[in-house]
Amino acid sequence: MKRLTLAATTAALFAAGAVTTAQAQQAFYPQPYIGGDAMFWEVNPDNGSSRDSVGLRLNGGMQFNDYFAVEAHLGGGGSDGAVELDSLIGAYGKGILPISQEFRLYGLAGFTEVDFDIDRESGFSYGAGAEFDVAPNLALGADYMRYLDESNYTFDAASVGVRYSF
Repeated sequence: MKRLTLAATTAALFAAGAVTTAQAQQAFYPQPYIGGDAMFWEVNPDNGSSRDSVGLRLNGGMQFNDYFAVEAHLGGGGSDGAVELDSLIGAYGKGILPISQEFRLYGLAGFTEVDFDIDRESGFSYGAGAEFDVAPNLALGADYMRYLDESNYTFDAASVGVRYSF
């Protein structure tokens, strides 16, 4: 009888520990985050050769649950001869698809204003990406964005970087 009681008590303690561990891994919402990326951008005119370069992008946002966040981008830098990216600023809704505890796919849709040295445009933007947690509050990620789709050119960027959640 003592062995049965001891075994039941031990099993209950292990179960309580597992529940506590699972609760500790759950995120508390809303959860703010900030990140930095290397941004590989390209301007592709309808007639003429494309221009590309590398800039930097800061992003930050607020995740409200496992499936939705709002995010802002601020970027700039890079020049390829005739085109220089002075700045970009945008706001997006972020739909998140958790694949596992550590890995997520996401889609972004929103509005961006892009300031080139020769032109300033704004419009609808969209993109997709993935993130992988490497530590409890640290994730590595990559995405591809169509920032502008104007009548005479497109402006796209692929980004790779890191994100810290508070």
